[in-house]
Amino acid sequence: MSASIFDLLNRFDGRLSEYSASTVLFRKGDPVEHLFLVLDGEVRLARFLENGDQIVLQRAGPNSVLAEASLFSQYYHCDAICHQDAQVKPIRKYDVESHLAHNNQMAVSMAAHLAREVQATRLRAEVLRLRTVAERLDAWMAWHDDELPEKGNWRVIALEIGVSPEALYRELARRR
Repeated sequence: MSASIFDLLNRFDGRLSEYSASTVLFRKGDPVEHLFLVLDGEVRLARFLENGDQIVLQRAGPNSVLAEASLFSQYYHCDAICHQDAQVKPIRKYDVESHLAHNNQMAVSMAAHLAREVQATRLRAEVLRLRTVAERLDAWMAWHDDELPEKGNWRVIALEIGVSPEALYRELARRR
């Protein structure tokens, strides 16, 4: 089995930094100079609406790549904000581009990673298309082999399926 894109990128030079919750790593419109590896904590990619609401485009948790699509952009298309304290390692975009151009394993790993992200995004779009909390939860459960995380993490499911935590809790209680 080939190495994950996270493992391959983690071999690159970069200074591990500690950030507190609410720290902004970059803003929409900033030039793309780095990709970011999240080693611990959570960083979210978000766009803000005129009314102040935010749309979360990515929740990057431990051992994940943040804003990998930015590798193919000149400017960031959203803001990156630490949702909780996080350890983050920036990797220079130029270094990644150079390595991708000359390393087949790296290019294949990046393509595979991006393909999985597309699949997950399409599935999330289909889950959000469903009308009821029950239908959305059924789809989420099927996607996750019918396993719920620990009770303290159920709010994450509510975020992923686009319902309030209270609506999710009512549905889970109804199923018991």
